[in-house]
Amino acid sequence: MRRAVPCPQDPVQQGAIHVTRVSIIFYSATGSVRSLAQAIAEGAQKEGAEVRLRRVAELAPEAAINSNPVWAENHRVSQEIPEATNDDLEWADAVLFGSPTRFGLPAAQLKQFLDQTGPLWAQGKLANKVYASFTSAANAHGGQESTILAINNTFYHWGGLIASPGYTDPLLFAAGGNPYGPSHPSNNGADLPDANRVEAARYLGGRVTRIAAALKPGGSL
Repeated sequence: MRRAVPCPQDPVQQGAIHVTRVSIIFYSATGSVRSLAQAIAEGAQKEGAEVRLRRVAELAPEAAINSNPVWAENHRVSQEIPEATNDDLEWADAVLFGSPTRFGLPAAQLKQFLDQTGPLWAQGKLANKVYASFTSAANAHGGQESTILAINNTFYHWGGLIASPGYTDPLLFAAGGNPYGPSHPSNNGADLPDANRVEAARYLGGRVTRIAAALKPGGSL
């Protein structure tokens, strides 16, 4: 009997293409964090990543949301974005989390999502992935850095690898120079991130993707 000759296009013979998977999971009240999340997705996709953009569940009552026209409009627009599940974490090679600051901490909506990841953590399924975070506050000193650092505490417990932007590109200075992650002083929710901050978010999406890709079989920076 003749031995089968592998097809030249057989991915096992040619080397399978390892596409990097990136999940971007966020909570946004007035749209600032959503804008950063969308820019991060663009940056990751530009580097060839398969991207899942996901929002966490809203916990605030309708009366509270409708009391603020900006919040209500963002809530309406965000419905087209799928709601995050633990599968979005297990699926991904890299995950970026975003939240507005609440007294220097992430919003309860994102915290609730993180608190529901225990089963994955217990199985070790959140370890060795690449993580980063981003935020927005009502003013320049409203807790942006402490919010990112608070989110990052979760990644230490998971055994994750944190990929901060640092000062690895001059464009980060034009966006405020936050080495911990993209951030935006939103003037009490009245404005969205400017072009510099959007570009910094795109940059982080690309940087995280490149680092995650380097950790995959055959990868390199």
